[in-house]
Amino acid sequence: MVTPQTIEQRLLALSKEIDEAHNYLEDAERAYHKSKAAFEIAVARARLSHHQSKLRVQDIQDLALLETETEYHALQISEAQVKAARANATRIRTQVDIARSIGTSVRASLEM
Repeated sequence: MVTPQTIEQRLLALSKEIDEAHNYLEDAERAYHKSKAAFEIAVARARLSHHQSKLRVQDIQDLALLETETEYHALQISEAQVKAARANATRIRTQVDIARSIGTSVRASLEM
């Protein structure tokens, strides 16, 4: 049975979960921006290393990407972690909204 106390306990648990999710999102964002900067710097170095070559611009970009494969993968993983953390935050917000709605409904039924 759903009681105001169980709803309060659930909201308290969700509050803690929000704090944890926020901290994880901050860490994921920091890692993403660090990976992005490392990738962009590595690509710039790789492109500059081919500036004397008589290659097409696209060929130089492709060579730079191949030379920075590790940084590119780290960037993609970081981006996926940020997206997952944001999705988790949205999930928690939805659960909070649902718990609030149930709480309102339970209080209204107890007042009848």
